[in-house]
Amino acid sequence: MFSVKRAAVLAALFLFSAISALAQDVTLSSRDGKVALSGTLLGFDGEFYRVQTEFGELTVDGSGVSCEGPGCPNLIDFVAEVEMSGSATMGAVLMPALVDAFARRNGYTVQREDVDPTRFVLSLVRQDTGKLAARFGFRASNTNEGFADLLADEADVVMALREIRADERKLAREAGMGDLTGANRSRVLALDAVVPVVSLRNPVKTISPLTLARVFAGQITNWQALGGPDAPIDLHLPDAASGLSQAIEDQVMQPATLDLTDQAMRHATPEAISAAVSRDTLALGLTSYAERRNLRSLTLDGTCGFALSASRRTIKTEDYPLTAPMFLYFPARRLPKIAREFLAYTRGPGAQNVIRRAGFVDQAPEEIAIDDQGNRLVNAVTVAGGEITLQEVQRMTATLAPMARLTTSFRFETGSIRLDAQSRSNVQQLARALEQGQYDARQVLFVGFSDGEGAARPNREIALRRAEAVMRAVKEAAVTANLERLDLGVDAFGEAMPMACDDTSWGRQANRRVEVWVR
Repeated sequence: MFSVKRAAVLAALFLFSAISALAQDVTLSSRDGKVALSGTLLGFDGEFYRVQTEFGELTVDGSGVSCEGPGCPNLIDFVAEVEMSGSATMGAVLMPALVDAFARRNGYTVQREDVDPTRFVLSLVRQDTGKLAARFGFRASNTNEGFADLLADEADVVMALREIRADERKLAREAGMGDLTGANRSRVLALDAVVPVVSLRNPVKTISPLTLARVFAGQITNWQALGGPDAPIDLHLPDAASGLSQAIEDQVMQPATLDLTDQAMRHATPEAISAAVSRDTLALGLTSYAERRNLRSLTLDGTCGFALSASRRTIKTEDYPLTAPMFLYFPARRLPKIAREFLAYTRGPGAQNVIRRAGFVDQAPEEIAIDDQGNRLVNAVTVAGGEITLQEVQRMTATLAPMARLTTSFRFETGSIRLDAQSRSNVQQLARALEQGQYDARQVLFVGFSDGEGAARPNREIALRRAEAVMRAVKEAAVTANLERLDLGVDAFGEAMPMACDDTSWGRQANRRVEVWVR
């Protein structure tokens, strides 16, 4: 299906280039009149012109040129235009809430205009003058359409519930949009998670990740196999084109090398899944944590007895294995100043409060005292003995007891030493905190943990190297931080404090991590 979409995008890009070569709707001339540049105006951000010329796409500082032609913008009453496309969950709920909060903070009022069921415009009007300052256009459909709109130059920002695919990344680079996986081309806005949900009347309360995958592959079809009644399981999933469905394929099905059954009922929105499951005692749905509503989220368990439930804290730390970061992607071109100010606002503490109120998980770091981590210490005691000696558990306890764990954690892609998407965002987040002096005069310890496969000593050495690699990455990103004002260090305890069972790839993934502890 994507090959058809890819061909359409390439055709659109070719047609756009052909039209641009013929149309000459603006001419930019230097103040002395000695240099003139003609082409099609692709955008104006209030400061810079973006023009398609015979030399390719060029960005020109507006302060040094005059503009002539039918495409020239109104410089006196300039109105910034920003188009965002992608995830319906982000576009319909989260982004409008953030735009509204940003507007109130900066002296704007917001006017909404609904264009069609998936499109709407938020206009920002200055309270002091009544003049229109910006229009934020939204197309809230799905992640696939968001990337297609970006490639067709119909969107400036993509709202995505999954990472960009390799073919989308390649097409974007070929279209001159840069590498959309780069630090300045993408970032995590907020956090969500994939959760299995049942009606409150359903007696089942736990399920293992492998069993969950087998159910949604159609291999297990009766509740009796899950400890429930002798009755068929009715399955509910998000629309196949949605980012949430693709996150389910990546995180639930792919580790089990299984495919989703075609017998599940598909829904256009996560809210529709929740509504359907709440009406049916025999239903099992996969939806987002933010949209679980009045349903029971099944706890993920394993054969070793360890269990993980979805909560704000476990999603933020990635202890819950089915986390789903919410991404923003933008091409290598300047956005209007007000759009840049809005994106800067979304990183701040005010935006984190808005994200929480909207039902999603924010990224503001929190400190978890050792007294609130009893379940993790129980896990450590459970695995002690054999290769994990009492002395090592005592060393870990003595090291960590005076400290608090940050919710900022780091995990790695499956079978790779590369940090996963949420962790790459955490590097930037922690680096900014160091630059702002939030941990000055404090001890910050990067602590590595491993899964239990293999011998304990090599596992600890691997965990230590990972902790060192994460600390280096944070220090390199914290360009303006005065690192002499704090005590940075590393340690590792290997497999001494597991989060999940090691008998599945999900469990091993959860156990391989670098935590940050502060004192």
